[in-house]
Amino acid sequence: MSPAGSVLQRWSIPLLTLAVPSGFALWAFPEDLAPIRAAGIVTGWLGCGLLLVSLLLMLREPRLAGWLGGLERMYRWHHAAGVAAYVLLLLHPLLLAANNLPSARVAWQTLSPVTESWQVWSGWLGLLLLMGGLVTTFIRSIRYGTWRWLHALLGVGVLTGLVHLMLLGIDKPVLPILAVAGAILGWRLLRGDLGLGARPYVVTAVRPLAARSVELVLRPLGDPALVAAGQFVLAEFGNGHRYRGCGEFHPFTVSTIARQHELHLAIKALGDCTTRMLAIEPGVAVRVIGGFGGFVDPHQTASQFWVAGGIGVTPFVALLNAGPLLHRTRLLYLYRSEADAAFLPELRALAASDQRFTLHAVATGDDLPDLDRLLPDAGQLSGAECYVCGPPGLVVALKSALAARGVTARHVHYENFEFR
Repeated sequence: MSPAGSVLQRWSIPLLTLAVPSGFALWAFPEDLAPIRAAGIVTGWLGCGLLLVSLLLMLREPRLAGWLGGLERMYRWHHAAGVAAYVLLLLHPLLLAANNLPSARVAWQTLSPVTESWQVWSGWLGLLLLMGGLVTTFIRSIRYGTWRWLHALLGVGVLTGLVHLMLLGIDKPVLPILAVAGAILGWRLLRGDLGLGARPYVVTAVRPLAARSVELVLRPLGDPALVAAGQFVLAEFGNGHRYRGCGEFHPFTVSTIARQHELHLAIKALGDCTTRMLAIEPGVAVRVIGGFGGFVDPHQTASQFWVAGGIGVTPFVALLNAGPLLHRTRLLYLYRSEADAAFLPELRALAASDQRFTLHAVATGDDLPDLDRLLPDAGQLSGAECYVCGPPGLVVALKSALAARGVTARHVHYENFEFR
């Protein structure tokens, strides 16, 4: 990607997040009203605009994700925009009520749905649905399948809020907004959740990779998904003779893109669905959406420092399998024990045959790795691009340790598949 394209991609979501709600607020900015009441109206429209942006950022479209800097980045902004929208929409009735102070009775009548019409009731219902959808994001103990459907309350809340505006007689700008929101939600449901945008594959081989890890070989049954080395896909596995699929799309990193567009996926048992996949057999049908991500730039000319934790080594393996390296690259591979180390023999063989590739493989046991001891010093990291893939806790610790060595945030790239 050209420098100009990289800058445009970096600023695409922030500009979108600023432009849409600002446009709504400028269009609806009231004249000749008390400042507090005007602020109440503006916060409502700002929240509406942010919700529309949040809906757009939940789409699972590879091309859109490429334009906006990746699916994981889209999801982070999706959550942030949703939370900001909820806060603004909560301020909306509070400011309208505050406009009636110092009369506490009139202010309460403005807030209380009991004393208001069913048009106002619809607004409170929309807020409650938004709150229900947001709360599930912060409850990590909820199973993914349950969370996914509870999180859909956000979409219902958005539509309810727009209906609230129409019931108040503000239908001229709201009908197009409602149509756009409905189209985005329908697109996500049909192409993402129901998989109408997925490509058909079949499992042709299964091989043990490490303790509680397997590598699957998928053959396309039609047009293949467009996947590059280092990317991941969203895959949903059907039923086999003994295996029963989860009925959900989950992210899996591609370890190899073979001839005839075959995809190799590395899978570690980390939850109910992936544990079940240890028993998968050839012949199982798969639906694939992707590819997504690709946080390592294979065309980067600077030296690179890679850090992998456990199965997080997979995107680096894919890049090494894609062809010779163009730059000096050092990989720090952290794992509990050699039995848990996926691709370790292959990595050692690559390090022995490629002078540009250096492998530092470390078994950490059950203890946290001593990053101060394991990381290169500041001089060795100077000018290098650092790429990190692993559990969220390791990513956070590495970002801090690299910053202490003078590596700025723009030179640290990471991916941790945090999609809630």
